[in-house]
Amino acid sequence: MAVKIYKPTTPGLRNMTGNTFEEITKDKPERSLLVIRKAYSGRNSYGRVTVRHRGGGERRFVRLVDFKREKRDIPAVVAAIEYDPNRTARLALLNYADGEKRYIIAPLGLKVGDTIVSSKTAEIRIGNNLPISSIPIGTMVHSIELKEGRGAQLVRAAGGAAQLLAKEGDFAQIRMPSGEVRLVSQNCFATIGQVGNLDHKNIKLGKAGRKRHMGVRPTVRGTAMSPRDHPHGGGEGRQPVGMPGPKTPWGVYTLGYKTRNNKQTDKYIVRRRSKSSR
Repeated sequence: MAVKIYKPTTPGLRNMTGNTFEEITKDKPERSLLVIRKAYSGRNSYGRVTVRHRGGGERRFVRLVDFKREKRDIPAVVAAIEYDPNRTARLALLNYADGEKRYIIAPLGLKVGDTIVSSKTAEIRIGNNLPISSIPIGTMVHSIELKEGRGAQLVRAAGGAAQLLAKEGDFAQIRMPSGEVRLVSQNCFATIGQVGNLDHKNIKLGKAGRKRHMGVRPTVRGTAMSPRDHPHGGGEGRQPVGMPGPKTPWGVYTLGYKTRNNKQTDKYIVRRRSKSSR
């Protein structure tokens, strides 16, 4: 995949880059694998905003992606590489030997016509899905399960890849793209290879309207608000925040205050991504 640079015929195009989509082989998605996506605009079932800056955007269909890969020992042929507006990675459409069609996250190097399989005895090849116990140490993997049978939850974004470092007892040590090393059960499945669309990180939106097309509304600085709307607001002209450190709109300190709190998985973390992780 390559990055397309737009000719600056307008101010909005001056710093804009986009995808060439040269790896895409099919324009329209598989109708049987689509569901309608209802827009909630960041609101919960009570109608209250729980995620700010959401709303608008283009209408989208959700592609049903097979994260579980539970069709064991049934080979599948890659029929197409498709674009998915709901994620940064590309999708690969699989045609299984029994006639069923499914989507998976497309790894780097997977091409139309390749045959892949999900099996405990599959060979170490890009796109194959195996239990971690069957994967050699040092292999790059993605779409990793956290619990056996739940489906892939880790390393699913464009360009993501984790490395299998060691195996000991019932667990294996895996280094995540963030640098964090954590323990994962060897019975969990993972897919060989790195997630494709590596140049996604080089894309520049270029203008605000392109962000609105993605369903993201503008973000307003706290210092530009009134005191009743934000702790940073108020004052004549530009003023400092007037407190030991910056706060969220709800008065919670945002520097030096750890927000990561998942005691169920903390015991599986061997090494944090950094000393200042939150």
